[in-house]
Amino acid sequence: MRSGILRRIAVAGLIGASLAWAGAASAASAPLKITVYGAGNLGSRIIAEAASRGHAVTVVERTPKPSTDPKVASVQGDVTDSAGVGARIAGQDVVISAVRGSGADFYVRTAQSLVQAVRATKGKKPRLLFVGGAGSLETGPGKLVLDDMPPFAQGEVRSQKAGLDYLRTVTDVEWTYFSPAVTLTQGPRTGKYRLGGDQPVKGDDGQARISIADYGVAMIDEAEKAAHIRKRFTAGY
Repeated sequence: MRSGILRRIAVAGLIGASLAWAGAASAASAPLKITVYGAGNLGSRIIAEAASRGHAVTVVERTPKPSTDPKVASVQGDVTDSAGVGARIAGQDVVISAVRGSGADFYVRTAQSLVQAVRATKGKKPRLLFVGGAGSLETGPGKLVLDDMPPFAQGEVRSQKAGLDYLRTVTDVEWTYFSPAVTLTQGPRTGKYRLGGDQPVKGDDGQARISIADYGVAMIDEAEKAAHIRKRFTAGY
């Protein structure tokens, strides 16, 4: 009699655990509402990857281009207009900044605008993901990738680093900064990559590289898994 009761308790526990696991899996695979600012080289790959997984994507650009994908909506907006950003991101799960611009403070202003918009959002606050630069990755003690770049190429890279430096002071908003490998290629989408933190991820040949397509894969993986909250990460082969 007692063994029968124990068996029923064990079975009930297994069923409960299975249901909890199924619920977690279901939540993880539920479509996300993702807003992407910028649809350039990397942005367009991120958008395509998100849409291919069934996520609802809103693309925001100063001059929007119509989309043929029913899962992708195109709207007009300026990432540095915090009030306008706030109106666009309400109800979203993830906001991705894939914009590029000039000026020493462009990436700081972009990050500040998005952070302020999230802070002002009522109810659920979306996570912020940033397409970062590889120049701020560390190649040794006190040494960065950008240190080996020619001076004429360092302007945007230093602006990107300033944006990361600002984000590292933000503790009340969930942000993630994704630096690509040092070399971005037009290679195929393999769906495979290795993750790193502040140092480049190098292959057996000593090179740090990843295709634009797999960068998009890694970005949407992060959007789904939220594995690097308030952190910078990188990826490579």
